[in-house]
Amino acid sequence: MNPHASKRRTLVASLSLLALSVLAGCGEKPAADGSPKAKADKVRIAMVVKSLGNGFFDAAHIGAQEAAAQLKDVEIIYTGPTTPSAEGQIEIVNSLISQKVDAIVISANDPNALVPIAKKAMQRGIKVVSFDSGLAQDGRLMQLNPSNAQLIGRRQLEMARDAIGGAGEIAILSASAQATNQNLWIDVMKAELAKPEFAQLKLVATVYGDDQSDKSYREAQGLLRSHPNLKAIIAPTTVGINAAGKAVVDEKLVGKVYVTGLGLPSEMAGHVKSGAVKEFAIWNPIDLGYAATYAAYDFVKGRPDAKAGGKVDAGRMGSIAIDAKGEAAMAEPFTYNAANVDKFAKIF
Repeated sequence: MNPHASKRRTLVASLSLLALSVLAGCGEKPAADGSPKAKADKVRIAMVVKSLGNGFFDAAHIGAQEAAAQLKDVEIIYTGPTTPSAEGQIEIVNSLISQKVDAIVISANDPNALVPIAKKAMQRGIKVVSFDSGLAQDGRLMQLNPSNAQLIGRRQLEMARDAIGGAGEIAILSASAQATNQNLWIDVMKAELAKPEFAQLKLVATVYGDDQSDKSYREAQGLLRSHPNLKAIIAPTTVGINAAGKAVVDEKLVGKVYVTGLGLPSEMAGHVKSGAVKEFAIWNPIDLGYAATYAAYDFVKGRPDAKAGGKVDAGRMGSIAIDAKGEAAMAEPFTYNAANVDKFAKIF
């Protein structure tokens, strides 16, 4: 058993119990006559993630539960396919339409394949908000990006450059070839490589692990064996960066090849200690799930500013502006290293 995965499950279970305790301590939102609201009157928000068992989305679920506790009249339905596929998510959304949920918050496995079923949901009065990995514009009311694509892409290149001393071959290990967010970041990285500050970095390959641990590990091994001069692997996916760190250790290349990208502190602390990773970045997925839930709630309640060109209230995250295309950004990515990873590993 992967010790980091075990630790993650224990952490998530503890956080889940904490979240449920918070929920239990919060009374129902009073109705207009002062009586407790019936459960049937709750706003039911379904969070559809790329796949179950992913620590990033488990943490986003905790954030959604926190928002529900604060809003008081929200019920969270947490669901997703067992493996990351558009087909699995389509089946789940179809079921949620039958259940007549009030809103669907989704991280899409494919930006376009899910649009027809998402449009069907919206035609039935269900508010659809995408987060993390977005739906195409026609399939949602709003896309909540965890950060700005430019900042995320550039930060990953900076970490790779700094880890290897400024020059050398690099490769990218992404999720699926259709993953909206990873593709945006990769496009930014490729554009940034043309700038003088990254001129000595050479991108030799981009491969895809489909956000599956075994496949990501094999793809990382393939990079290490096919490119003997490789100095860094950038993995803009929590599954991929964890698998790449393990591959570097197993191939006995610690100190020669460094891994960076986007990862969870609870999964990456061991890789930082091994020396396979000097630093990595991620936004707080708890905050992301929290903000996405608040946004969906504003749409369900018909808030006048909840629209393209407007804004949504995101509780402790403040007010989040929505651009003309329905896109919004939560915050900048945060960098983790040996100085702070243990502190954050206890949180998510």
